[in-house]
Amino acid sequence: MKIEEILNNFERGPRGHALFETYVLQILKLHIETQGKVFEPLNKFEFRVRGDGLALQGFDQFEGKTLIDITLDINRRHPRYIERDIERANDSKHTSDIQNLIVISARPVRSKTLERLKLITEDKNVPFNIQYLGPDYIENLADQYKTESEKITKNLFAIRLESTFGKKEKNWKKERDFKLSKLNQLYKKGQISLFLGAGVSSSAGMPDWNKLLNSLFVSFLTKEFDEDSNVTDKDISQIVDRLNTIDEPTSLMAARYIRKGFTKDADESEEFNTAITTSLYKLRNKKYQTHSELIKSIGSLCTPKMTGSKIKSIVTYNFDDLIERELVRRSIDGISIYSPEEIKSADELPIYHVHGFLPEEKKEYEGLDRSTLVFSEEGYHQIYLESYHWSNLVQLNRLKNNTCIMIGLSMSDPNLRRLLDISTINVERPKHFAFLKRISDHSFCYKLNPKTGNDNKAVRNIEGAKSFLQKHHVLNEEILKELGVSIIWYEDHNELPGLLQKIKE
Repeated sequence: MKIEEILNNFERGPRGHALFETYVLQILKLHIETQGKVFEPLNKFEFRVRGDGLALQGFDQFEGKTLIDITLDINRRHPRYIERDIERANDSKHTSDIQNLIVISARPVRSKTLERLKLITEDKNVPFNIQYLGPDYIENLADQYKTESEKITKNLFAIRLESTFGKKEKNWKKERDFKLSKLNQLYKKGQISLFLGAGVSSSAGMPDWNKLLNSLFVSFLTKEFDEDSNVTDKDISQIVDRLNTIDEPTSLMAARYIRKGFTKDADESEEFNTAITTSLYKLRNKKYQTHSELIKSIGSLCTPKMTGSKIKSIVTYNFDDLIERELVRRSIDGISIYSPEEIKSADELPIYHVHGFLPEEKKEYEGLDRSTLVFSEEGYHQIYLESYHWSNLVQLNRLKNNTCIMIGLSMSDPNLRRLLDISTINVERPKHFAFLKRISDHSFCYKLNPKTGNDNKAVRNIEGAKSFLQKHHVLNEEILKELGVSIIWYEDHNELPGLLQKIKE
């Protein structure tokens, strides 16, 4: 079977690469076990080396412990890729007795690539054999095990999930340290963009989506139907809190009706924007500083070093101007961009407000009326359907050309996921990172009894619940990996500023 026939079963991007990797691992496992030898798929972070499988007694003509790495096209890899593999394999106590490193590529290995890799190998004085196998090796295996190959291809997704769940539980904190170390290296190169979501603003006491929406809903009803009543800001805040307690979370559809209510005429959109701005800043919990620890840590990342700025840009989905205030506080020259007409100079750090911009002090900014406010269904539909909408182009450009760190985002925005999908077409492995809160075993399995102050079981089978939770986290990692995003877990929001600081150290 020709390699093109095999590759036609997989789409492009990390998802396709993952399925291709699973296919090769399965057929390789079959091949090695028919020789009476042991083959183990690898959790890459166990060995701190890029590797997909380990043949403990070797296979074919390769004798001794053999590390196997699978790629779609070795020619596209940066020279440092194999160099780091060699360094880690040399340094790691786990791989000290490796005798072979086999790289299997779906595309033929070019002579120029082989020459480049040979120079690196000689320079590093590698103590083990390195061999590069091309598509002909995969084709021979597919022909040798034709029936099994077809069966594997038909059940790839199920096999992949089974193999993922079957791996021994990872030490996610050690894996996190590894990823932070990698981000530290990328940060030094100055090719990072930050993608900021609601969690960043929440750390400074800004209202969440439901609270803001309900506040506008109460304001609208009060204004529309009871203009003579004396409803104070304190009353509205209390009514909103009560509405949040007893009502289901309000959807984008409700936002559509609120917007329609405020903007009966086309000229009244300014009134709607003013209403949102007023609610946004009035509902901020004053117990929190506007420059929260999280916002300060983001500002610290943006502070230029002697060698220049290490953050290329900021993409924010928040309406507020809290990041701008932090940059001013640090004397960092930034520019807010909220429409296609805005142009930045080479020395300015751009802050792209891709869902609209509602600063507290409007007079400090020009052309705010040109901003596309993504508040209700109409706004989402507009940027979703307009492929060349400026905000889509901004996000795609960063996702394609930078490593993006996502902070305070749930990663559930359908448009962001669509753009990630587009941007990963020619990418084999995740290049972006998302900080996400992990559900701890204790918070999942127990709940506080307010009367006794003790923890009571929230589920009957504690061990079963822990096993489920482990699989839940693995599945989330796999889903985002397909979109080119690697998760960096934390258990408490207070940890996040310290984790971001490690990127800069």
